[in-house]
Parts: sequence; structure tokens; C-alpha cells
Amino acid sequence: MPELQDFTLYHRAVRDVRGDHLLPLNTLRGPHPDVYAREVAKYAGREALRDERVLPLACGWGDVLFFSPVHPGALLDTVRATGRTVPPLRFWTVKAAELDPARACIRFVRPWPGGTYSPPVPADYAPFDAATLQRVCEPSAATLERLRNLPPDAPLILWSDVPHVLYRGTLPLSALGEVRA
Repeated sequence: MPELQDFTLYHRAVRDVRGDHLLPLNTLRGPHPDVYAREVAKYAGREALRDERVLPLACGWGDVLFFSPVHPGALLDTVRATGRTVPPLRFWTVKAAELDPARACIRFVRPWPGGTYSPPVPADYAPFDAATLQRVCEPSAATLERLRNLPPDAPLILWSDVPHVLYRGTLPLSALGEVRA
């Protein structure tokens, strides 16, 4: 049976990281309002997500750090195979064992039928443990199909339908590695 230390999580590297910790969105608002404004802009058209409650962690969407259990190379290679030019991108890595399981969960992201947001239900969450990570660390066939069919001018949102690891807290930058994909 695998253990948490057997899994790596991924987070898109921040362009101009400040300080010595990776901070959740809402925590950025006070010390770095310009960074907060830039990151909030990513939710244009998806504002309902910012109000979402993370049920198992008793906090809001903006109070958690987001990680992917899926290596970004698997997703980007699929996009590039369609002929779309995507330069190499930087991602931070962190061993899953660096996260306190009591402050983390896995969120299964459901599609928005007709573009309509549906709030999460308890079944959309799973415990942050090695057994669940093992089930979600490879991209699904549906995710790969979505990426193959992205229009050339569509925004490249890699993880919109990939399970997310949500972590309520901060993470020291010293815990992060780096990979290019």
C-alpha cells in the first residue's frame, strides 16, 4: 500500500512570489493587494467559485492552497499533441507528506452543465490519504478528451476537471521543488 510520501503534488509556480510561504488567495489581500488583484482576475466568469465553502475544512475556497495530484506534463503533452504551441511552464512540486492530512482534502470537480455552477455536496470530497491519491493521480479519459478538443483560442485551464488537493494553511517555500512541463 502506498503512503503519502510516495505522491507528489503540483502547483503552477507564481511569477513574483513574495515572502517565504505560499499563501492562500484571501491571505494575500492584506500584505500583497496587487498580487491578490491579479489572482482574483483569474476567476472572471467563475466568480461563484470564490464564494464556495470547502465543507470538510470549514473555510472558503479562497482560504486554501490548491494542488493537483496529476503531473502537468501529462496534460500539457495532450494539448501540444493537438498542434497548439505551449511553451514549457514552471510548476512547483511538494511531497504529499508535507501536508497535514487534518488540514487537507480532495475535491472532485464536477462539470458545470450549461455553464451553470452547482455548489459542492459532501460526496464531492474525499479524505486526503494515499489510497485516494492513488485513484486520482492519473488524468481521466474525459479530461484528456476535453484537452484534445480545446479550441485554439480557448484559455488553457489545465485542471478544471481534475481532482484538487485543497490545503487550509500556508506552505514554506523551502518545502517546494520545481519541474518544467
